[in-house]
Amino acid sequence: MSSTTPATPAVAGNAPARSQLGSIAIVGLLFFMFGFVTWLNGPLIGFAKLAFDVSESAAFLIPFAFYISYFFLALPSSLILKRTGMKKGMALGLFAMAIGAVVFGQFTTQRYYPGAVTGIFVIGTGLAILQTAVNPYISILGPIESAAQRIAVMGICNKLAGILAPLVLGALVLHGMGDLAAQVAAADPAGKEALLNEFASRIHDPYMAMAGLMAVIAVGILFSPLPEIRAEEANAESRGGGRSLFQYPHLWLGAACLFAYVGVEVMAGDAIGVYGESLGLPLDHTKFFTSLTLGGMLAGYLVGLVTIPRFISQERYLSVSAVLGVVFTIGAFLTRGYLSVGFVALLGFANAMMWPAIFPLAIRGLGRLTEYGSAIMIMGIAGGAVIPQLFAHFKQSHDFQWVFLLLMVPCYLYILFFATRGYRAGQTHAAPAPAGQGRN
Repeated sequence: MSSTTPATPAVAGNAPARSQLGSIAIVGLLFFMFGFVTWLNGPLIGFAKLAFDVSESAAFLIPFAFYISYFFLALPSSLILKRTGMKKGMALGLFAMAIGAVVFGQFTTQRYYPGAVTGIFVIGTGLAILQTAVNPYISILGPIESAAQRIAVMGICNKLAGILAPLVLGALVLHGMGDLAAQVAAADPAGKEALLNEFASRIHDPYMAMAGLMAVIAVGILFSPLPEIRAEEANAESRGGGRSLFQYPHLWLGAACLFAYVGVEVMAGDAIGVYGESLGLPLDHTKFFTSLTLGGMLAGYLVGLVTIPRFISQERYLSVSAVLGVVFTIGAFLTRGYLSVGFVALLGFANAMMWPAIFPLAIRGLGRLTEYGSAIMIMGIAGGAVIPQLFAHFKQSHDFQWVFLLLMVPCYLYILFFATRGYRAGQTHAAPAPAGQGRN
């Protein structure tokens, strides 16, 4: 494709509707791509535990390395984006992800766990750049008050990929895991090594193919018609901008809210397989449980897309979602077996519209500070590293359902606080609510 990017960066409000639809479609492809990569982490926990013959706590280094990379790379990403612009930054993030996929595939085939974890960290690094660019981009591509709708469309792309990812990995790599685990347990040392080497080598070709696809998409982004958007104009507040991010307390409260949200999202999506195993459910079933959670999230996005902001504000929907999170967590705690897993999967429905609501509420009115504010928000994704790791640690010595309850409920209660009061902190710098959209 020939480049049609204008010489002067576009402002979201001035972009034609057809151009916005094209941009939304391209960004939707990016959300599909990084959704596929992100939601591989859940089944990869079980894969790593078997292929590398490591403990459950060590296997949780997969999501830890992935999500902690956001904490370290988000602020550098904002500096990179200031120099490259959002469009080139998206391509750069995809190239980094491709490199990480190659590293992970190579070291996993060699069954060198530190190298494999490094590959996951590099993939997360690329995603930190990509997410720091695409989340504010889609938020300010149109009116900030309807950002939740646009992010909901992105979420549908993301979660469709998330449903597909465990199924593809299960079919290509994880098939017969239950029988293989039994064979490994019964084999002599030489036989065990041969079985595990063959199992680990299954990951190589899928990850090489994924790396090649990401590199091709990165080149396509560079030559795509995506417009550059000046965040300082598209997301400016009506009464003039502040000079420091510390003048926007709603941003910092929002970053903490995103930390809590990503923590519960990863627990419901990536840790659901381990949760099912702890209930004694068969390994050949638990490897697909992430898809159940993602199915719940997809349903939640569809409901949010229809109702926000036409029938309910994004703030009020966030409150309802937080309450549902508490209810479903208690339901999981009070039940056993597949019913308990079902309640954990329902958390996907509760979680679905949280990111689409939290992100635009937290960056509202930041103007020229939008990229830096977005980086602070992206750092909050580290909650996906910390909270599941706490679960893996404490479940070794305490009842796993109690640990699940005591980690999840406080997170949902904080999200409820942000939805009702936190997003309004520092009213003098917050953009007023649009006409017809209520405040909580």
